[in-house]
Amino acid sequence: MIQYGIHSYLFTDRWSDECLPILETAKELGVEVVEIAIGDDIYFTQHATRAKAEELGIVLTTGPGGEWPMECDLSSDDVEERQQGLEWHKRQVDTTAEIGAVAYTGALYGHPGIVKRRLPPADEYQWTADGLHKLAEYAATHGVMILLEPMSHFRTHLVNTPDQLVQLITLADHDNLWALLDTYHLVTEIRDYAAGIRAVRDRLRGFHACENDRGVPGGGLVPWETVFATLQDIEFDGYIMLETYNSSIDDFSYRRGIFQNVCPDPVEFVRTGFAFIRQHLEGR
Repeated sequence: MIQYGIHSYLFTDRWSDECLPILETAKELGVEVVEIAIGDDIYFTQHATRAKAEELGIVLTTGPGGEWPMECDLSSDDVEERQQGLEWHKRQVDTTAEIGAVAYTGALYGHPGIVKRRLPPADEYQWTADGLHKLAEYAATHGVMILLEPMSHFRTHLVNTPDQLVQLITLADHDNLWALLDTYHLVTEIRDYAAGIRAVRDRLRGFHACENDRGVPGGGLVPWETVFATLQDIEFDGYIMLETYNSSIDDFSYRRGIFQNVCPDPVEFVRTGFAFIRQHLEGR
């Protein structure tokens, strides 16, 4: 059964112990899954977040949205940096497991923001896949799924499309590697959404329903009829997440590269977004 979720960035720019009431608000809004951004500059009491989520019956996931050293990169040309990347991601898996989260997600194969404008080295995918295999194995021993997300060519040169993700997962060859698709990133990378979704149908566990401007889904460029019809056709039973950056928190959205007022009111964003998704999924 599909679960409805949100990213913590709708409500806060930095998770902390003071953010626990966000989980209560999420529960009131019908949220079943919350993704928490973690990293080297994110400090909170893991057992407190875990206890609150368990009390409310909310499933947690994580992603590396906080500080992430550029040299920690599974795809780096430098073998030492690839090893640093593996160790860094293992620490994030540790945090994920400590809060009882079920998945660690994102563009974990590289480092978002690093775009190498060159012909790729022949072995780049293979050495990246080797690192992902080790990470997936480590995460499996901690009960954490690894969900990999294609991103637009403005954010990475490695995996922009679902087909590329399938290629990388196949090379990595581990049962604990899964797919997460984000319509905000796909809008610049694919033309056939149905084919893109079907390409990862056997591995698809998460779906970020985002409009092309990072605003609430609906009314933009994403072909939602096709998206939802295909998700139903493949009998998708993972989580559908709303993700954007709260544009009422100081300069937060600007620091994240969003220069429009896309989310001034996170509660209204969630209500409107969930209503739109349910209309298309449950009203068909």
